[in-house]
Amino acid sequence: MMQPLTGSFVALITPMFPDGTIDYDSLKSLIDWHVRSGTSGIVAVGTTGESATLLIEEHIKVIENTVNYVNGRIPVIAGSGSNSTAQAIETTIESKKVGADYALLVTPYYNKPTQKGLIEHYLKIADTVDIPQILYNVPSRTACDLKSETVSRLSEHPNIIGLKEAVADSSRLNQLYSLAEKIKHQKKFYVFSGDDLTFNSHMSNGGDGVISVAANILPAEISEICSLNLNNKCSEAKKLNKKFSSFYELLFIESNPIPVKWMLERMSKIKSGIRLPMVALSKKYHERVLNEMMNLKLLFYLSVFQ
Repeated sequence: MMQPLTGSFVALITPMFPDGTIDYDSLKSLIDWHVRSGTSGIVAVGTTGESATLLIEEHIKVIENTVNYVNGRIPVIAGSGSNSTAQAIETTIESKKVGADYALLVTPYYNKPTQKGLIEHYLKIADTVDIPQILYNVPSRTACDLKSETVSRLSEHPNIIGLKEAVADSSRLNQLYSLAEKIKHQKKFYVFSGDDLTFNSHMSNGGDGVISVAANILPAEISEICSLNLNNKCSEAKKLNKKFSSFYELLFIESNPIPVKWMLERMSKIKSGIRLPMVALSKKYHERVLNEMMNLKLLFYLSVFQ
């Protein structure tokens, strides 16, 4: 029986050595840290995990190692989306084979399918691979917007069990909450935030959780904010979340995962590797980011890192 999908799910970075090869020892350490910190689940090789620049063999190997390192303690959600339906099917099949509990499928990027095309894309994957699947809408990065009406149609498929929505639009989110409520007697349909800056509001209004970049740095804190909301302690959650508002903005001061990997390196959690065309955080942002990390007690000796 699948574990319930509520709370904080980290969109985990893929740690790398300076030459860009994958650092599996650091991956294991990160996973153990997340489990200890109360993270509800791991998203392996999503956008934050640099799925766009991993070879398919590497992609599956990272998911397989994540499954092995987690060892059943929390769910593993495999990032298996692609702008090619055939490739998404292949990656989802392989993710299931290596033990992933769920698949996260980003909308096809760059080729800009119609809503009809999106329906056929997702239904083809769901018909082909018997694994619970979460849709992922992030039009700021894909140039493709999965409309609420399309989500409603797709939610009828038994293998499609939720949505990660990165559009912070209250009317859209309300439509999604209404959809989840409407079909709750037939199935549980999860609605996750994909936007760290607004996830607390999302959860206080009925969302199930967040798939979070910030949780890479603040696993216990994001987990606690989620837990407070899920236990109807929304005012306490709002107070705690406000403490991190400036930090959330810095996570996207340059393209994700550039800032979050740079921060984790400063925290001695990972090495400096990131795959081209991504490069390290621009020097002009270093002092600003370090000051905020010091403010949150993520670092203690600023001079060491300057």
